[in-house]
Amino acid sequence: MSSEFGPNLVALQTIVYREVKRFMRIWPQTLLPPAITMVLYFVIFGNLIGRQIGDMGGFTYMEYIVPGLIMMSVITNSYGNVVSSFFGSKFQRSIEELMVSPVSPHTILIGFTIGGVLRGLMVGLIVTMLSLFFTDLQVHHLGVTILVVVLTATIFSLLGFINAVFARNFDDISIIPTFVLTPLTYLGGVFYSITLLPPFWQTVSLANPVLHMVNAFRYGILGVSDIRIGIAITFMLVATVVLYLGCARLLVSGRGMRT
Repeated sequence: MSSEFGPNLVALQTIVYREVKRFMRIWPQTLLPPAITMVLYFVIFGNLIGRQIGDMGGFTYMEYIVPGLIMMSVITNSYGNVVSSFFGSKFQRSIEELMVSPVSPHTILIGFTIGGVLRGLMVGLIVTMLSLFFTDLQVHHLGVTILVVVLTATIFSLLGFINAVFARNFDDISIIPTFVLTPLTYLGGVFYSITLLPPFWQTVSLANPVLHMVNAFRYGILGVSDIRIGIAITFMLVATVVLYLGCARLLVSGRGMRT
């Protein structure tokens, strides 16, 4: 048991170190752009448009959208880190060396996932610090806040892994973020409360998983939510387990490991 655990622990540390070093080395491409983008959102939507909208959910519009914008940055960066890194490993054939090594497929999956989670959390922290220049944040429930942001980063890291597995070229890794991830995020309650929608569209919106993540995180920060927190957290826990098992099965089978 210990003879197997040792090499896998070293492999895990190596993969995580490589992932962190990769996105830190090119920080002008990985950390700076989302920070600039979020500042523009704060200025345009929070300050300029927010003054015309007024309060929402008992808070200023700026306060209301900040949790959603933080979550949006976590989602896009955790997903983008894994999909680009793992597909790059496929493209360079370096993943094949890992596959034929004694390293467990679970170690490989966990290593890439942790890399995505760390980048998502790092960008989320940067956006949170920037938001303090525009509004005051008082965390309502720290435990819920941390749990939700970690689960969300994990879920989208795993989804990025699936995208990378099935991608055949670099164009394939941009299809899902452009045509699926972005619409779900913008329609996920980042900029509005679903209580403003007609009853039919409120019901339809509940099918959007991002809505549950954004509202759960907003509850952790502000203490308000359009959905039941227990249901949202349960959904995220189940989604994490299901996605992990699915990703592990893909990795064990070796499906899509060649570009």
